[in-house]
Amino acid sequence: MTDSSGPGNSSGPREPSGHSSGYELARRALEEARAAARAAGKSVGQGRSSPMPSARRAAGRRRTWSGSGPDSRDPQPLGRLTGRLAKERGWESQIGQGTVLGMWDQIVGPDIAAHAQPTTLTDNVLHIQAESTAWATQLRYMQSTILAKIAKAVGDGMVTSLRITGPKAPSWRKGPRHISGRGPRDTYG
Repeated sequence: MTDSSGPGNSSGPREPSGHSSGYELARRALEEARAAARAAGKSVGQGRSSPMPSARRAAGRRRTWSGSGPDSRDPQPLGRLTGRLAKERGWESQIGQGTVLGMWDQIVGPDIAAHAQPTTLTDNVLHIQAESTAWATQLRYMQSTILAKIAKAVGDGMVTSLRITGPKAPSWRKGPRHISGRGPRDTYG
């Protein structure tokens, strides 16, 4: 009298008789969780190994890998990011003005920078004050070269023309109280 469903026989699956294996318990818990998820209206079985849903496949989306070249997910250089931010926010003109006024020595060279300084940049016209009338005349002859150097440094269209002036003439208006009129010049003879 041998019983084929005894504890020594492992030829078939065991019936739940109070003692189930860990595998059977885990499988039963998974099936119950899936049934509860389906009853709640959730999609079940869309894990990593399941096929891609047909809606995504129909839209033409495919999985892309970074590959050997750079893409948008790679770290970006700070200069490129700040340039894009300045363009999005409309700061390019202010940055260009600051570059022209702040880097004047590097843009035009030390010789010109020692004798002339930019004062303002308004409406794409750069106002330059030379230390003497001779230097102002020389800079007027070099105007196209200076504009080319500025365009190379900050881009075309930032500075379209130059207004070069010589040194300021002395002022006769001295002190908080002055007399209007010609002043002391009328006594020169």
